[in-house]
Amino acid sequence: MSTHLDGIPPHGGQLINRIATVAEKEEFLEQGDSLPRVQLDERATSDLVMIAIGGFSPLKGFMEQPDYEKVVEDMRLTSGLPWSVPVTLSVSEAVAEPLKEGNWVRLDDAQGRFIGVLELTQKYHYNKAHEAVNVYRTDDHNHPGVKVLYDQGPVNLAGPIWLLERDPHPLFPAYQVDPVQSRQLFAEKGWKTIVGFQTRNPIHRAHEYIQKCALEVVDGLFLHPLVGATKEDDIPADVRMRCYEIMLERYFPSDRVILAINPSAMRYAGPREAIFHALIRKNYGCTHFIVGRDHAGVGDYYGTYDAQKIFAEFDPQELEIVPMMFEHAFYCKLTEQMATTKTSPAQKEDRIHLSGTKVREMLRRGELPPPQFSRPEVAAELARAMQS
Repeated sequence: MSTHLDGIPPHGGQLINRIATVAEKEEFLEQGDSLPRVQLDERATSDLVMIAIGGFSPLKGFMEQPDYEKVVEDMRLTSGLPWSVPVTLSVSEAVAEPLKEGNWVRLDDAQGRFIGVLELTQKYHYNKAHEAVNVYRTDDHNHPGVKVLYDQGPVNLAGPIWLLERDPHPLFPAYQVDPVQSRQLFAEKGWKTIVGFQTRNPIHRAHEYIQKCALEVVDGLFLHPLVGATKEDDIPADVRMRCYEIMLERYFPSDRVILAINPSAMRYAGPREAIFHALIRKNYGCTHFIVGRDHAGVGDYYGTYDAQKIFAEFDPQELEIVPMMFEHAFYCKLTEQMATTKTSPAQKEDRIHLSGTKVREMLRRGELPPPQFSRPEVAAELARAMQS
């Protein structure tokens, strides 16, 4: 039986499943108290889940040194397969020291619950500055991804993992759709072409515009907001999800959109993360992926369209997912509709666009952004959340 329901093949050709069977889980639980423990933070927990459900296929665990170094240097695994962001489990010297290669390690979440195991094949030191400059294009500690990197331990633990159980998401159980299920849903709907959309921000009119432009040329839209760890000042996931629900109820054709959560954590790695996000959506069964302005960017660390340009560094046949690239969208006062510089004659003074920072400031003051920027119902939802 095909692991991908005859849709687009997962990255590397096989959808990985590292969720323990009932028998395996019982065996691990029996050994649990005798195993050395490593406690995972929110991001490592997200990574564990993403590996286990196949979202990070072809990875079966945390990267060993040869793969790690190849990814940092060349955006490839040692197999030659494109992969742009290292997926590692970093710990302190004190945690790493007693662990023996070849043994099992118990993985606990931040609350101390036993959630997985690692078959430790390797532990190794790595160069943080080298990773920062290559992956994030900066070693500035103010960059949120670089800060996480410099704050984490100096030793990487590597090897295959098992997730003991796939628990329902505490906030969004109805929207927890793993790659096996999303591929099944696409097949049931008869969708041959599916465009994925990544976001960590609330939906606004520019998002809606590019999603609908994409939807004109594919069978279905997979709205896939990220609900793993983000920056402290990002809008909380539950607020963002409510905004999406409002949009889908009123402004989208219900039979052509699937809303589901992406449990992975943000890296804010700009161009490299755009490739990473595309490959994840390929694993979920998407054939196309929207890449907009400053995708996965933060501050002024990346050029406006660097995340689009990086796709030219790969042969399209290697990625096997089609990037759909959109320019910065805005409301054009002259044509009285959403547009980009490709379709609008408007000069800057005739374009309505607000930065995320500006919108947050308005909402905190109790002001709603104009309807040309945000649908009124969404703006009201955001205002309520910001006020509380």
